[in-house]
Amino acid sequence: MIMRLKEIQKSRDFFSRTLDLTVVMPVVEGIIAEIKTQGDEALRAYTEKFDGVSLKEIEVKQDEIEAAKRNLDSDTLRCIKEASTAIRKFHYRQKRVAWLDEFAEGVFIGEKYMPFDVVGAYVPASYFSTALMCVIPAKIAGVHDIVVCTPPGTDGNVDPYTLVAADLAGATRIFKVGGAQAIAALAFGTETIPKVQKIVGPGNVYVTVAKMLVRDEGVEIDFPAGPSEILIIGDGTANPAFIAADMLAQAEHGAKSKAILVTDSERLAAEVEQKIKAEAGSQNWIIIGDSMNECIDFANEYAPEHLEIMVREPMDVLKQIRNAGSVFVGNYSPVAAGDYATGANHVLPTAGYARLFSGLDVDHFMHRMTVQWLDKAGLEKIKDVVVKLCKVEGMEKHARSIEVRFSSDSSD
Repeated sequence: MIMRLKEIQKSRDFFSRTLDLTVVMPVVEGIIAEIKTQGDEALRAYTEKFDGVSLKEIEVKQDEIEAAKRNLDSDTLRCIKEASTAIRKFHYRQKRVAWLDEFAEGVFIGEKYMPFDVVGAYVPASYFSTALMCVIPAKIAGVHDIVVCTPPGTDGNVDPYTLVAADLAGATRIFKVGGAQAIAALAFGTETIPKVQKIVGPGNVYVTVAKMLVRDEGVEIDFPAGPSEILIIGDGTANPAFIAADMLAQAEHGAKSKAILVTDSERLAAEVEQKIKAEAGSQNWIIIGDSMNECIDFANEYAPEHLEIMVREPMDVLKQIRNAGSVFVGNYSPVAAGDYATGANHVLPTAGYARLFSGLDVDHFMHRMTVQWLDKAGLEKIKDVVVKLCKVEGMEKHARSIEVRFSSDSSD
């Protein structure tokens, strides 16, 4: 569907991509309540109900992982290893290093970074690449226990690719549970599954609602997520076949995924429309702006999960991008490359949340502490400032805690 940008701007509904959470909220609330009180018993019941399998063992055993490795063809294993190497290399660049500097004589200020003790990673069925994306940065951060939950098949087994990827990435335990029940189990713990401090990873609307609900009870999450999306900025120099292929690829994520081309070129819009017409669905949009600046403004307001830039001067456009989950620059940087093998993380904020959140990274798996170390001379340099400000705010005892260190009746 081709539309003018001005038509889109008149209808603000286009920018509203919030999920209809109210429909599934009661169901998810019920699942969480039962997992919270009944633990493994409820987990087994919901796994049988939703996944069609009666589980004897909830946890994946080491011999299942070893069997998956043996049965995986060598070329696929090689590709998984190469992807994991790239992901590690990228995320090692993100790791924070503690620091302590002397800001003034006798006043040392710094930061210390501490990994979480235990985190949970949700991996949708058969999305083994997500296991790499969730577990590797947690491992690099130094998380001690990395717990993976992923749905079983009707045979009671987990997808072998996911088992191999999770194990290779460094998962410490893997469980055969999916959906809202997996999120609840990670949040509150059961007889088998440990309670975690933070839950990361994408999922369907039930998973998203569950993550939002358990956050209200003290378990942190990465960010809310909705259907996957791509926005492409293209000009008259862009290759319409490349753009069409990338838009159609987005449809593989499901009927609610959205692919958008925004361009200042009437010719490009027409050529792309012709190429996607046979397969186009309601999730494909082609939008024509009066100028490239209009297209860029639209992209920033839309804040897409994935943003591709296919223009004559891509760096000029990139400099003006403020809101996007991940940006792919040039004709040979398709989203699929980042989904699997560039090393950048593909767990990204959707539905406009790229204005507020960053994609999954090493920082998601640690917290930061400030460190302050003053000697007597250093404290004395700022004593008058601190005492004055304490008293202005009416914090007399705060002021006294400074003054006592310099009173005649105190000792070092």
